[in-house]
Amino acid sequence: MSGISARATRFPLRVRLVAGFSATMLLVLAAAGSFVYWRVAFALDRQVNEDLTELSHRLKPFVTPGGQLAADAPALAGTEAYQVLDRARQVLAHSRSLTADSLITPAAANKALRSPVRQDIGPLLPINNRPLRAYAVPLPRAGDQRAAVLVVAVRRDHRDEALLELLVQLSVAGIGALLVTAVVGERLARLALRPVERYRIQAVGIIAGDTGVRLDVPPNRDDEVTRLGHTLNATLDGLQNALETERRFVNDASHELRTPLTLLKTRVQLALRRPRTATEHEAVLVEIETDLVRLTRLADQLLRIGAAEATNQNAERTDLADAAEQEASRRNALATGDGNGHANHPIAVHAFGPVYVNTGLTQVNQILGNLLDNAALHGQPPITITVNHTAGIARLLVVDAGDGMDAEMLANATRRFSRSDRARSRAGFGLGLSLVEATVNAADGELRLCHAGTHQTFGHPQPSPCDHGQAMTATVLLPTRQPSGPLSVATVETGPAVFHARHRPSP
Repeated sequence: MSGISARATRFPLRVRLVAGFSATMLLVLAAAGSFVYWRVAFALDRQVNEDLTELSHRLKPFVTPGGQLAADAPALAGTEAYQVLDRARQVLAHSRSLTADSLITPAAANKALRSPVRQDIGPLLPINNRPLRAYAVPLPRAGDQRAAVLVVAVRRDHRDEALLELLVQLSVAGIGALLVTAVVGERLARLALRPVERYRIQAVGIIAGDTGVRLDVPPNRDDEVTRLGHTLNATLDGLQNALETERRFVNDASHELRTPLTLLKTRVQLALRRPRTATEHEAVLVEIETDLVRLTRLADQLLRIGAAEATNQNAERTDLADAAEQEASRRNALATGDGNGHANHPIAVHAFGPVYVNTGLTQVNQILGNLLDNAALHGQPPITITVNHTAGIARLLVVDAGDGMDAEMLANATRRFSRSDRARSRAGFGLGLSLVEATVNAADGELRLCHAGTHQTFGHPQPSPCDHGQAMTATVLLPTRQPSGPLSVATVETGPAVFHARHRPSP
């Protein structure tokens, strides 16, 4: 059976569908034809049996004890016949149309001694010249009576002709219906599978490199094939996005790594051009180390952007307000100890929380770290962090007092390696806001960059209006399913760091 199934799977799907449909129709037609044949045969047999019963009732009273018919017995029609048998199954008398041989079998004759028996003489097929139906009934036993069984028979010509005609008509009608259903089934299968074949041809073009092609799915239909087309198109969109992300990452990495690698190669070549002292070699190694550190930082940021675009870790819930306070506290502590003058301008935090977001702590720290790095490198103190929420949306604002960005730079700020002319002399690679945008977008959030009345949005728009001043402001909006009510905030200053104790109302 498994071998048959394996061979059947080698045929095209259309052929298998038509074959299965035709086989089912064949069974249905055979069952329906058998039922019709049985009902017609039953009706015809009942008429023949009634004729036999009536004939036996007419002849039975005229059978003499010796087996002959009385002289006043009714005459027989041309299609009727009779025999009288004794208990030894010998024919005592018979009609002119029959011979002295018993019409019924010995077993039927023995049974007829006790009860009536019916028996067909001659099959329906093949056609014979004398199709008969015999009816044997026992005769009453009286004294030395020899007659024991009366056998009457009638011809079945009309009955057999009707059944044969019915068989022919059922066969012709069945074969015709089977052919029609096979043709209709083949057309329907071809029509149903035509979109699949069209999808296959278009997929061949996509495999050949035409990645912009999409399957031609009818917009006004909703069936299994069109849903398959929509699913395949969505899969192709995902694959193309992944391919574009990978291509963009490779292009950006190769573009940005080319300059430091060339510089590093040049330093090594210059160092090998002439003999140098140990002090000169140490100086060259320091320069090479500086270039390697820069390369390492650049590669790390590129990898972090790729990871942010590829994954969305919204399953973990994080307190955005607590994360902002922890990051500000850490940076304020570092600013106090490095002696670079930042102690007089700590990062201030206004946290109205807790504010839980469906984003992992690692992603939240990446957002905070890059926004604060960007404000420290390109802005001016004071730097302020505000965390609150409204209508199920968590809001993070990072504001600095720097010169900000013009309208053109705001529109392109999140592009990789995008830097203003003033920022080119400063440290950094122009990847911080790109990483923020990728992380926020993966979390189904929105990034807004605003300055002097100009607003630019990136990611998934959120129904929350901008509410801030004219200063350079970076706003991150993240969805949250468990918003908390506004809480009172008490500011406690400890040295250069500014902390906010969040008071929750008593239950």
